[in-house]
Amino acid sequence: MQIYLPIAELSANLFFLMGMGGTVGFLSGLFGVGGGFLLTPLLIFTGIPAPVAVASVTGQVVAASTSGALSYYRHGGIDFHLAFYLVAAGVTGSFFGVATFGALRGAGQLDLVISLGYLIFLGSIGSLLVYEAVGALIRRSKGKARPLKVPGQHNWVHGLPFRVRFKRSNLYVSVLPVVAIGLFIGFFGSLLGIGGGFILVPALVYILRVPGKVVIGTSLIQVLSTMVSSTILHAVNTQSVDIILVISLMVGSVTGAQFGAAIGQKMRGEQTRALLGFIVLAVALRFAYTLIKTPADVFSLAAAGAGAG
Repeated sequence: MQIYLPIAELSANLFFLMGMGGTVGFLSGLFGVGGGFLLTPLLIFTGIPAPVAVASVTGQVVAASTSGALSYYRHGGIDFHLAFYLVAAGVTGSFFGVATFGALRGAGQLDLVISLGYLIFLGSIGSLLVYEAVGALIRRSKGKARPLKVPGQHNWVHGLPFRVRFKRSNLYVSVLPVVAIGLFIGFFGSLLGIGGGFILVPALVYILRVPGKVVIGTSLIQVLSTMVSSTILHAVNTQSVDIILVISLMVGSVTGAQFGAAIGQKMRGEQTRALLGFIVLAVALRFAYTLIKTPADVFSLAAAGAGAG
């Protein structure tokens, strides 16, 4: 069943889009991540223009994050005081991200920057995930346990100035790293079309020592708020959000996430991290191939009519 995507200016199979959303939703439920960092590349690889893919996925991430955030809210798993600083910084970062998006698009460099960004970003994250997970599996096979960094323990971050007490997380830390993390996620989330939860959660745990009981819910609030602002900014400033594409992806992802979550609960943490790392690396390698392959249409940089007369 073919449908027309007005902003992307092309036709696509509805069931294919729903299936893609379902696949990414399944992986999101399996790994506990937003999935934007996988969905955006998949859309680009299937022919959706990069600006439309990035902007539309921000809308899909909003829908995917809302249900999770509501669930954690009902169970008291959100530190709203900490989330306030993360959201304020994230929304500010999204303004700069969308402005950079528009400037790069006007200069004709957006596709290149998105490809390079994903190559570096996913290549680094994927390598770290595989290294950590494989190392954990090897230690487990040898009967060795890795010393855990317990939430609440202090590190150099806790010695920074402008400290604030976050009662729900039982923390007394500087707001400087909190703001820096929020700005980073907001900027790259709006520029590359990623929710950033797969970076935000480890940052909150290992840098700020946020307890596990509130870290995911607090992360979802930040991702949700940042992606809402990014979606609105993209719709108003770049006119790149394709609502038909967003709805098609949402329908599939909601169903797929349920199956992924059910299977993910039966897998070990090291196994899921290793699998996620290999998938992320595969996407990074696909971007690398896109950058080095010969274009289908070879063109010249010479001005038209140069040398005539």
